[in-house]
Amino acid sequence: MGSAAGQARQPDSAPVVPGKLVHLEPLANGIHFTTANGFVEEVTALRDDVLRVRISRSNQLPEDVSWDVLPESHKASVATVNQDSADAVGFRTAKLHVEIARSDARLTVRDADGNMVQQDAKPPVFEDAAFRIFKASPRDEHYFGLGDKTGPLDRRGHAFSMWNTDAYRFQESTDPIYKDIPFFMAYRAGTAVGVFLDNTWRSSFDFGVESASSYSFGAVAGPLDYYILLGPSPHEVVETYAWLTGKPPMPPLWMLGFQQSRYSYTPEAKLMEIATRLRADRIPADALYLDIDFQDRHRPFTVDKAAFPDLAKTLATLHAMQFHVVAITDLHIAYAPNQGYAPYDNGTAGDHFVHRKDGSVYVGSVWPGPSVFPDFTQAKTRDWWGSLYNNFTQMGLDGFWNDMNEPSVFDSPTATIEENALHRIDELGFVERSVTHAEIHNVYGMENSRATYDGLRKLEPDTRPFVLTRASYAGGQRYAATWTGDNSSTWNHLRMTAPMLKNLGLSGFSFAGADAGGFAGTATSELLTKWLEIAAFHPIDRDHTEKGTGDQEPWAGGPEQENIRRGFIEERYRLMPYLYTLAEETSRTGLPMMRPLFLDYPEATRDKHPIDIDPGVEGEFLLGHDLLIAPSPYPEAPDAYTVEFPSAGWYDLWTGDRVPRPAPDEHPDPNAPASAASRVPLNANVQPSLQALPVYVRAGAILPMAPLVQSTEETPQGPLTLRVYAGDDCRGSLYTDDGKSYAYTRGDFLRMNFTCTVNDGVMQVGISKHQGTFVPWWKEIRVEVYGWKPTQSKVMRDGSETNLVLRQQANHFDLTLPDSGNGAVLSLR
Repeated sequence: MGSAAGQARQPDSAPVVPGKLVHLEPLANGIHFTTANGFVEEVTALRDDVLRVRISRSNQLPEDVSWDVLPESHKASVATVNQDSADAVGFRTAKLHVEIARSDARLTVRDADGNMVQQDAKPPVFEDAAFRIFKASPRDEHYFGLGDKTGPLDRRGHAFSMWNTDAYRFQESTDPIYKDIPFFMAYRAGTAVGVFLDNTWRSSFDFGVESASSYSFGAVAGPLDYYILLGPSPHEVVETYAWLTGKPPMPPLWMLGFQQSRYSYTPEAKLMEIATRLRADRIPADALYLDIDFQDRHRPFTVDKAAFPDLAKTLATLHAMQFHVVAITDLHIAYAPNQGYAPYDNGTAGDHFVHRKDGSVYVGSVWPGPSVFPDFTQAKTRDWWGSLYNNFTQMGLDGFWNDMNEPSVFDSPTATIEENALHRIDELGFVERSVTHAEIHNVYGMENSRATYDGLRKLEPDTRPFVLTRASYAGGQRYAATWTGDNSSTWNHLRMTAPMLKNLGLSGFSFAGADAGGFAGTATSELLTKWLEIAAFHPIDRDHTEKGTGDQEPWAGGPEQENIRRGFIEERYRLMPYLYTLAEETSRTGLPMMRPLFLDYPEATRDKHPIDIDPGVEGEFLLGHDLLIAPSPYPEAPDAYTVEFPSAGWYDLWTGDRVPRPAPDEHPDPNAPASAASRVPLNANVQPSLQALPVYVRAGAILPMAPLVQSTEETPQGPLTLRVYAGDDCRGSLYTDDGKSYAYTRGDFLRMNFTCTVNDGVMQVGISKHQGTFVPWWKEIRVEVYGWKPTQSKVMRDGSETNLVLRQQANHFDLTLPDSGNGAVLSLR
C-alpha cells in the first residue's frame, strides 16, 4: 500500500488514459516508461512467473511499501530480456512474455509458448484519484477468490465492493461483508492465472456485469499496484499467492478439535455445565468460548467477578478436563476516563487511539457504550495492545477471538469509523505520516489480529497462538484463523457455507469455518444435525449461536439427534492424523485444507471447465487431496441428487466399497441437457437421509487414522491405522509433533510417507522411515486394504518371510505390525 500523494488531482472534465508511450527506460527486471498524458508506469518481474504492474498519473510512482506483501517477496527480482517491436515494447522471462502497446500502454501477457495469459481490454482509466483496469474476459473464463464473499463460487456475472463491514444476518446478495481480500484466480480450460490488487482503499471488482467481454477492477484512490501470478495450474497460483502474502502459521492441534460456543456461557456455572455435559455424553470436544458477557460491563480485558469470581481457578478445572478456553477481546476500548479502567488509562497515556481531524480522540458507541479505537498502524500501539493479554495468559486462557474489528461502530451513519478520522503510520519501511481512515479501513482488522498474534508470541514464545478474527485483509492469514461471521440458522445459509469457505481457502485463509447451526435465530433439530455433520469436515468445527436463541449444543433436540451428531464428531477425531497433516501442508505450501474440486483436479471434466460450476456440484468440496464431501445441493429437500467425481476411482468412506460406474442410458434423450456422464469420468446417484452424509476417498489414497479420543489432549490407545484404498497414484503421508510448541522448528517432528503398488497380483505397501526426532503415541501400525483381495494371505517384509497375519474383515483385509521407525516394505499376496 502506498501513499495517494501525487495521484489525487483537481477534478477532470473526463476520465484520463495514459496515451502513447513517449519515454522508455529498460530495467534489469522489466521496463519503466512515461506516456503522453504524464503517466508513469513500471512493469517488473519478481520471479519468472510473477509480474508487478505499477501506474501513476503523476511524474513519479508512489511510496513503494505494502501492509500485505512479504518484505522478501516485495523486494524479489529476476533478470529479464528486452523484447521490443514496432508496435510494442516489452520483455521476457523464462516463463512469460510481456508486451506494452506503444500507442496506448495496453498490457498483454503470454506464456513461453505464446498462449494468452492476460490482455488489457482497453487502457487503464483514471478519474480524479480513482482508477480502473480492464481485462479481456473470454466467454469460458471463470473467476474465484475475493475471500468469503456471498453468492456463487464462480464470481463471473457478479460485481463486488471491498469494504470491511459488520453484516449481521447477511444474505446471499449482501455485499460487502466482513473481510476483503482483493485477490482472485482466473481459470480457463484447466489453466489458471492469479491477480492481486495491492490497494487498501475502497475497491471494486466487476466480472462481466458492465461488459460481458471484459472484467475490471479499481479503487477510489491510492496506488494502482497489482500483481499477475502465472500458474498455469491452480495449485501453482495458490502457492505463489502464499509466497507473495504469506502462509498461515502452524496452529495448535486443539484448533482442529470440536469447539463449543454461544453468546454467552455466563455465569461460571453455565460454562461448567456445558463442559460437564460434553464429557458425560462422551462428545469429543477441545474448546469452549467466552463471549462478551464474561467481561465487566462488556469492557475488553476485564472479568465480571460476579459471574466468574475466580476465572483462573475455573480455567484450571477446565484444563484438568482437557478443555481449552477462548476468550473474546473486541478491539474497541471503553471510553472510561477517571474510572480506573487500565486499558483506557494506559492507552491514553501512550497516545494509542485514533483521532478526529480536530485532534480529539475519536469516540464511537459499541458494546461497552462510548469507546475509543487503537491506532494499529503504529508499531508502538500494536506492542501496547499485545501487552494487554498478559493478565489473561497468566490466568490460563488459551486463545483469543478478535471480533467487531471491521471496525463496527453502532452510532455511526456508516456503521464504522468516519472516513476522515486520522491514523498515524509509524511502521518500519513506511514514511511516517497521518492518513485518513478511508485508506486504513480495510487493513484495520488485520492489524488488530497482527497485534494480538505478535503480542502472544512475545508473552509465550514457545506456545503457538490461536487467534480468531472476523475482519481481515490479504496477508491476514499470517496472524489469525477466521470464520464467515454472523450467519443465520437457515438451510440457505448452510448451502452458502461451502462456496464461502472454498473461496476463503483460495484466498489464503485455510483455517476457517462457519458458525455451525447458524448464529442468528434458532436452528431446527434437522438443520443443526445436518450442519454438524458437514462441519465435521470443515477446517474449523465450531458450534455457535447468539443470545436469545434456543439451545444449539449437540444434545439439543434429544438423544436420537445427539447420537447422529456425536458419530460425525467422533469421525473427525479418528481423522485427526489426516487433518493435522493437512494443516502442516497449509503452513508449508499455502494450499488450503478445504478445496474446490478443480484446485486438485483441473482436468476433471471432459472440456476442462471447472467441475465445481456444474449444476448441483457447488456444495461438494475436497478435504485435502483425498476426501470428497458431497452433501445434497438442497439439504432440506428429500430429493435424490447426482454426485460428480473429479476422477474415475473413489470409495465410500463409510462402507469401504468402491463407487461403481453407472450403467449407460439405453435410451438417451437427444434433446435433454448434458448428463453428468457426459461431463465427468464418474458420477453416482444419492438418496439423501438425515443421518447420512456422502463422503468418499480417492482410489489410491492412504489415509492415516487414530483410535477415538475425547480431546486432542488425550493420548490415543492402540495402533496408527493406514487405510489403503487400492488405485492408481497410490500414496499418502503423515505429519505430527507435540501440537503445542515450536519444537518442530528444531527438528522435533515426525514425517512419514506411504505408497502402494499392485503388480502380478502382489500388493506392495511402502512405509517410510521416520523423519524427525518426535516420538509418536503409537507403537504399532495397522494396515487396512480396501478394493484388493489376496490370493494366499501371505505377508513378506523387506523381502523376507514373516509371521504377520493378513486377516479378512467384512469389507477389507488388515494386518498389524510393530513400528520400529525404520520403515518397511510389505508384500501382500
